Amino acid sequence: MRGDDQQQSHMFSYLSPEARVRKDHPLRAIRAMVDEVLTQLSWRFDAMYARVGRPSIAPEKSLPAQLLQMLYSIRSERLLMEEMDYNLLFRWFVGLNADDALWDATVFSKNRDRLLEADVAQEFLVRVVEQARAKGLTSDEHFTVDGTLLEAWAGRRVFNRRTAAHASAGRSGNPTVNFRGEQTSNETHESKTDPDARLARKGEGKESKLSYCGNLLVENRNGLIVDAEVFQANGTAERDAALVMLEKLPGIQPVTVGGDKGFDTRDFVKECRNLRVTPHVAQNLGRRGGSAIDGRTTRHPAYAVSQRRGSGLKNASAG
Repeated sequence: MRGDDQQQSHMFSYLSPEARVRKDHPLRAIRAMVDEVLTQLSWRFDAMYARVGRPSIAPEKSLPAQLLQMLYSIRSERLLMEEMDYNLLFRWFVGLNADDALWDATVFSKNRDRLLEADVAQEFLVRVVEQARAKGLTSDEHFTVDGTLLEAWAGRRVFNRRTAAHASAGRSGNPTVNFRGEQTSNETHESKTDPDARLARKGEGKESKLSYCGNLLVENRNGLIVDAEVFQANGTAERDAALVMLEKLPGIQPVTVGGDKGFDTRDFVKECRNLRVTPHVAQNLGRRGGSAIDGRTTRHPAYAVSQRRGSGLKNASAG
């Protein structure tokens, strides 16, 4: 029997967003952890805001909204606000009712910057990791490091010579620059809007873009990120950031770290061993001078396990 095409005519609904989220949804477990951390940070929030004045966006709602933006790869705050306007799952996670007014995207961005400048967002993520450690969800002995290029918010049009203003025509706000036949490099050029950004590419034949190097340290038990660093894309950033993150690991017990062929250099392997870290990085047998990893490391079964686990984590992050 064909059903009736009833048009939406109800003006009121007594169904809460909580009732629309299934009991086994992954965000339920995440929200429980997030709520616990937000309760711990309440005193920090009190110190950030004035006692009088116009109410701002509550950090207990702003931080979960930013977490959703990262989890679902939403590329802008404006799109995040649009998604939250009609997505009951997002409203439930943040703590908004179905008929609550949403925030302006510009106001949300300014409040986000306030949390970043006060290092509250970083402390929020640190406490989540501590919570996972306390519940035995992380490994303290086996890790994987990896890095990727993060495209900077800077265009090639303002990538000019360091010594003199680049000749340009057209409007000053959006100059027309012709790079045909001109050799550009990080040594001779810099971005006028983001001087710390560097030209980099992900591989041979790929386009060079103004970028930063984002780096992660992941524990191998459940694939949880335990540390992150952003460095200039200078060619050695992945290895430099990995050593910085490994040096911050708590405890004095020996640990292992897996990685791809880019970490197979003699300096990196030497520094790892100085930190009591056993490098289980992939061998780069095509490198001049051979691999820095020899049979004393590759003969152990744990080396193969680290390689398999590292490959799985990379595939999961890529997906």
